[in-house]
Amino acid sequence: MRIAQVSPLYERVPPVAYGGVERVVAWLVDGLVARGHDVTLFASGDSRTRARLVSGSDCAIRLIEDTADPQAFHFAMLEEVVRRADEFDIVHFHTDYQSFPFARRLRCPALTTLHWRLDVPGLSTLYRQFADMPVVSISAAQRTPLPWLNWRATVHHGLPADLLRFHETPGDYAAFLGRISPVKRPDRAIEIARRAGVPLRIAAKIDNGDRAYFDEEIAGLFELPHVEYCGEVDDSCKNDFLGQARALLFPIDWPEPFGLVMIEALACGTPVIAFDHGAAHEIVEHGVTGFLVQSVDEAVAALAKIDSISRAACRTAFERRFTVERMVDQYAGIYQAMLRDTRDTRNTHDTHDTQPLQTD
Repeated sequence: MRIAQVSPLYERVPPVAYGGVERVVAWLVDGLVARGHDVTLFASGDSRTRARLVSGSDCAIRLIEDTADPQAFHFAMLEEVVRRADEFDIVHFHTDYQSFPFARRLRCPALTTLHWRLDVPGLSTLYRQFADMPVVSISAAQRTPLPWLNWRATVHHGLPADLLRFHETPGDYAAFLGRISPVKRPDRAIEIARRAGVPLRIAAKIDNGDRAYFDEEIAGLFELPHVEYCGEVDDSCKNDFLGQARALLFPIDWPEPFGLVMIEALACGTPVIAFDHGAAHEIVEHGVTGFLVQSVDEAVAALAKIDSISRAACRTAFERRFTVERMVDQYAGIYQAMLRDTRDTRNTHDTHDTQPLQTD
């Protein structure tokens, strides 16, 4: 198949450090190329990929976000996708609803994976205007606010099986990995670790939009003796950061559509203690690969018994459910089904067009 993959431009593909969507796009693209598909990737010009790269910006927009309009780059890139549509059998967008007006102009099938939350006021009005657009969810929970969309499948993220290695014996600390944000609740992680008497290491991105929250609510907590801030970490550092942790703390306060860091932890053999919001229950098997909790008290109790979780079972669950091979299989199947549907529709139209006129 000739496949176009269209990534957001905020981070390069794959990101240097923090970044979820662009990281998943990188794994998907390379997996499709490995299977012999002809893949074109629309992404930032500093991306690293096995596919043919079409640059939508010279570099990740995150690097210039204070001096440039990010949407200008995205709209120009999406128009370029339309211009080149005859080169592709199918186009797969990862740019949320921004792609919809462009997808309607394509002469080939188009699919959009929705990577973000759908419970924001106003989205229902917008999505009803584009209810015909074929979309994929990254969890069943993500669909809850808009169950009537044209859902084609749910495809959980997957990562390369050899990206992160299994760590049989952990260190003595708990880990928090992600983004310093009110919805990610690093303050909860700090409180859980303090009450459990466990050191906490935090590896996290601080977005410009979250800088005030960090300065006012979190910076002071980083001075506590049990807290160590490690900055952002890349994949090589992530291996040991997650793998040597006794547990990953995932104390979210929002309906997280997936939570890539949870499967990264499982790949290392590290159990997860997650607040039961969003997709957490689709990833963490309670009592098997970690614990699902409803409060700080429950999280503290879970951390006290985390050694009862088999680290080997965590790695086995990852290999069974969350590898890139499984993700690529699912997406390739969706593409093929959409192409079959398109051929069947065209054949039906052609048959009707060639029927002789009936006369009395």
